[in-house]
Amino acid sequence: MNKWQQRLGNWLTNHLKLPSDIVLELPRITTIGQFHAYIENHRGLITFKDEEIQLKMTKGILQITGNNFVIKTLLPEEILIEGTISAIRFINETNEQ
Repeated sequence: MNKWQQRLGNWLTNHLKLPSDIVLELPRITTIGQFHAYIENHRGLITFKDEEIQLKMTKGILQITGNNFVIKTLLPEEILIEGTISAIRFINETNEQ
């Protein structure tokens, strides 16, 4: 996202009271303890393993690690995950995995 888009997004968020996650295409992550994670605004499932889930974001990848993962709901832009979550990490597209 270039500086102009970010400034416009910030202006829309501040002056029109629009949610920043929607305007800036950011993920919204809601966790309940370390057992449930609800992620909105993802762009697709990259990896699903018992101990790791990777989701494509507008900019980069969201990596969730832990164990015993189960996908309870998978929609085009929303996912509900259950299991024991140990870490949630953002990976830039330029970082090597």
